[in-house]
Amino acid sequence: MDLQISVFLLFSLFTAGHSFSCYECNGVMDSCAGQTVKTCPSGSSHCVTSTAVVQVGDIRSKATIKDCAPACQSVSMNIGILKTTASCCNTDLCNLQDADPSSNVPNGNKCFSCNGQSCSNIVTCSGIEDHCVKATGAFGGQSTVVKGCASKSICDATTSVHNVHNVQDVSCCKGNLCNGAQSVSQSFLFLCCSLLSYFLLH
Repeated sequence: MDLQISVFLLFSLFTAGHSFSCYECNGVMDSCAGQTVKTCPSGSSHCVTSTAVVQVGDIRSKATIKDCAPACQSVSMNIGILKTTASCCNTDLCNLQDADPSSNVPNGNKCFSCNGQSCSNIVTCSGIEDHCVKATGAFGGQSTVVKGCASKSICDATTSVHNVHNVQDVSCCKGNLCNGAQSVSQSFLFLCCSLLSYFLLH
């Protein structure tokens, strides 16, 4: 009995001083070379790495963010000019690497995407993007549409995204080009930002 109590007290002493840590970085210029170690606040049990790549013509921009999170799940979305991924893990300093390279491997699925004037563009889905997504919103009284590839985790969250951050409707479907190809007349960058901020911050 005394041995059990001693082992328990010893274990308590070692674990009491241990706190969960993740790498932290705001690499707005493509690199997390200067990442630091962050002791996570109480309640954070996951490390997250999120990457966003914007490609407009020949101009490409990439941002990577690493931080602690209370809970999260891996997500991926490709809407043509913007592709974003977020991966999570739950051990100390597990987010050392940037986004999983497998997230860029085509999976055979294709979806329609919008370029601000037309939604007849086609994007090739990759990694865990096994659904097509369509989101609508209103900005300044104008209707805006975003379409592209999405992971199941994004689609599972669509019930809670309605009427949040100007996003009025999000729907997902499974199957090649199942998200339609109608035209739109307004820019969709504001809707993209609202949609992505919801998935990455909630």
